[in-house]
Amino acid sequence: MQSVSVGIDLIEIERIRRALERYAGFRDRCFTPDEQAYCDSRKNPAESYAGRFAGKEAVGKALGFGVARTFAWREIEIVGRPKPAVRLRGRVAAWAEQRGIGAIDLSMTHSRELASAVAVAGEA
Repeated sequence: MQSVSVGIDLIEIERIRRALERYAGFRDRCFTPDEQAYCDSRKNPAESYAGRFAGKEAVGKALGFGVARTFAWREIEIVGRPKPAVRLRGRVAAWAEQRGIGAIDLSMTHSRELASAVAVAGEA
């Protein structure tokens, strides 16, 4: 039987909007250039940034990598439309490979106030 793990995250869009406005380095610290280009092209960029932020958190949780001190935001990239996909790099990619994780399925959604994501990581 194949092993799977699940991660979920929920974040307030307003919290991300404030971070984008107040902290000049927030975009570059947490998002790749491609993610920034996509989010900034949207009608409400904070919604897209919040969805991707929740997606990265959910992926980190599904991988068991953690989201505190060791988390590498830009090593998890959310790509693709309309169905988001996950691209791993660096330490996070090595972590997933060591644990035999082959595929990560990601679903993101948002309301006016909240963004949410669920990630399911399965063995290769």
